[in-house]
Amino acid sequence: MSAEPIHYGIAAPGYRLPAGIHLGSVHLQVADLDRSLEWYQRVLGVVSLDGSEVPSAGSPAHRTARLGIRGATRGLIELHEQRGASPVPRRGRLGLYHYAILLPDRAALGRFVRHLAEVGERAGMSDHLVSEAVYLSDPDGLGIEVYADRPRDEWRHEGGQLTMATLPLDVDKLLAAAGDAPWRGMPSGTALGHVHLFVGDLERAAAFYHVGLGLDQMVWSYPGALFLSAGGYHHHLGVNTWAQGAIAARPEDARLLEWTIEVPTLGDARAAIESVERSGGEVEAAPDGGVGRDPWGTAVRLRGLA
Repeated sequence: MSAEPIHYGIAAPGYRLPAGIHLGSVHLQVADLDRSLEWYQRVLGVVSLDGSEVPSAGSPAHRTARLGIRGATRGLIELHEQRGASPVPRRGRLGLYHYAILLPDRAALGRFVRHLAEVGERAGMSDHLVSEAVYLSDPDGLGIEVYADRPRDEWRHEGGQLTMATLPLDVDKLLAAAGDAPWRGMPSGTALGHVHLFVGDLERAAAFYHVGLGLDQMVWSYPGALFLSAGGYHHHLGVNTWAQGAIAARPEDARLLEWTIEVPTLGDARAAIESVERSGGEVEAAPDGGVGRDPWGTAVRLRGLA
């Protein structure tokens, strides 16, 4: 499947990811699996799909758990316990800024906002024009966005790029859209929408993710940030330099271990990894595709679905 023409943005100059991509699960390293499981289930409304003890070569077994939507077989989040992992400092570390859970509609986001108030969880809130969003931090300080898209025919573009902003969220209208239905956990249709990373330099990030991986640039005038996607979506990936000068996340830290892009075929996955390698990126082959590491060590897995 080839990438489709776009009516705004800057197409990747060589290899382009196909339009039909989806994000797979994010893998997170946390300090206390039991603490994280309680928080994720109580606050986000995801459920544990399984829990397992996974032996690690040369070290004691470590615990993992997959989290997702009730009744689903595919996870959204995979937690890996590293006992005593250092929490994310206030200014952040190079690596994860946040990962974003996309709800199927605005009413679901309104129900989620009301639920946060009921459980006493504080959150940031923004209107990005293309979407409405709520921001949280998990017990280790890892950032999370929960959002709903506006209809694509309401998105606007100017000067060749999509129009995005950070404006106050109209919470009253959002709650009105929710109606009287209670929050019963992440609903059917929930998915991973995007990942947003702290990076050290936007030019090097663009060389890896735009030139190498083949994502199109959607927004490039945002101060200190760049937003990229496939298929004309507002962004599957955001990168920013807002933590410039911070160190990259270390093996002993709470951190993003990897995120996943699912592409239609194994050939698509291998083509993306080969493009990253040609551009000078660090890559590793895998049976279902491969893994690339950006200049700050963040791993992105390319997985072919057929």
